[in-house]
Amino acid sequence: MKRSVLWIISIGIGISFVVLLLLQGQYTAMMVKMRKDQFDESVKRSLDQASHDLERNETFNYLEGIVSNYVEDLTQVDDDEHNAPHSGKVLGNPSLLGVQRFDTLNMMPRLSLGMNQRSTMGVSNQQFQMAVRNAYLYQKNILDEVIYSILYSASENSFEERINTKVLDASLRMALEQNGVTLPFHFTINTSDGREVYRCPDYEERGSDYTYTQTLFRNDPSNKMGVVRVHFPERNKFVMGVSRLMMPAMIFTLVLFVLFMLVIYLFVRQRKISEMKNDFVNNMTHEFKTPIASLSLAAQMLADESVKKTPAMYDNLGKVIDTETKRLRYQVEKVLQMSLYDHDNIALKPVELNADELVENVIATSFALKVERLGGLIEPLLEAENPNVYFDEMHLTNVISTLLDNAVKYRREDVPLHLTVQSRNVGDKYILSFQDNGIGIRKEDLKRIFEKFYRVHTGNKHNVKGFGLGLAYVRNMVRQHKGTVKVESEVGQGTTFTITLPTLKD
Repeated sequence: MKRSVLWIISIGIGISFVVLLLLQGQYTAMMVKMRKDQFDESVKRSLDQASHDLERNETFNYLEGIVSNYVEDLTQVDDDEHNAPHSGKVLGNPSLLGVQRFDTLNMMPRLSLGMNQRSTMGVSNQQFQMAVRNAYLYQKNILDEVIYSILYSASENSFEERINTKVLDASLRMALEQNGVTLPFHFTINTSDGREVYRCPDYEERGSDYTYTQTLFRNDPSNKMGVVRVHFPERNKFVMGVSRLMMPAMIFTLVLFVLFMLVIYLFVRQRKISEMKNDFVNNMTHEFKTPIASLSLAAQMLADESVKKTPAMYDNLGKVIDTETKRLRYQVEKVLQMSLYDHDNIALKPVELNADELVENVIATSFALKVERLGGLIEPLLEAENPNVYFDEMHLTNVISTLLDNAVKYRREDVPLHLTVQSRNVGDKYILSFQDNGIGIRKEDLKRIFEKFYRVHTGNKHNVKGFGLGLAYVRNMVRQHKGTVKVESEVGQGTTFTITLPTLKD
């Protein structure tokens, strides 16, 4: 119950960390998007303002020129009238850009005449106001036509002549600063057909993948319009700079999450180690019980005076005591050796060995008879051309014995054991394989069978004895002799262990 509650709490904390990281990431993304949108809006507003300033400046300059010309015309007329009698000529030139000029002096008598007629003819005040309004609208329409004509005439120059790059550059800088954008920028000016007519002197391509565009002279015919293109090399850095505010919090949260996951991993690993140690203690108890029970029984028989002792009985009891003592000593030494391997304190005495001869000897003296009694068969196929290796003889014997013993232990009850031990050479390597037709090993167990204390679970049955140290010992010894060991297995089909060792050159 306590473990379940602990797991629920751990999962809850883990989910909370993940959600917190996601929220922080989402909030950061929103802040970046808001800053980007704000920056885009400020730039677009600035470009629109700069374009408007450019058009206004052009119109102002053009009208200023017209006024100057008109003043010159008036001055010329005054000079002519001073030197000659008035001949009723129209002031200035007879026309201005195709629109007839108005003689303001002649308008005054007309207005006086209208007022006199109103007084004499008795026109009502309402009718008089209507007449004035109509006259105003008429004159306003004429004035609009004049202004439109003037503005249209302003665009008769070429696009290059109409562009004042200094004014545009200054307008852009001022408009951007007014809208809070102080980043350096670069711009180009193109005609409506895409031809480039200007590029700022310090232009660089960096940042041009995101360019802002603005149409110039928007009210002109399409063939007389232009486009200014502006980009900011530091735009992405500026937009993403807002994320720096959230980075410390996200990093701190991520570190906490990693530490939490590490604690969970260590907890799970410690729990598995605890389970393996408990399994080890249980197996060790069973392993020690058998020889201890045999020794205890032999001692009782020797101490029981009611049992008649014969030389044959003494001989049998002596063999039992010797066998079980060796068995008990072997189990104790295995445990002690694994403790030494963890601290690299074991002393190896490698010598030149003929591995094939050593395998044949182990099979003949320890396993051939045992396998035959079980109705099985060991088939040695030792075909290596160069079986000479550099290995500690005692430990290589133990490695071979451990793999053969595992094949016997994990045989199938319904099929006779068939164990093939094969050797061969591949390049400068000696390959020794142990293939059986036993119960096999599951894939999830294959990853851990070389771990210390790990044993494939068989429920509460203890018909297969061991501490879970044998394969860990095999891998440790092979590695210390610069070799490798791998395993292939399929449940219900059997298992193959393959040892690869460097050979000695002839």
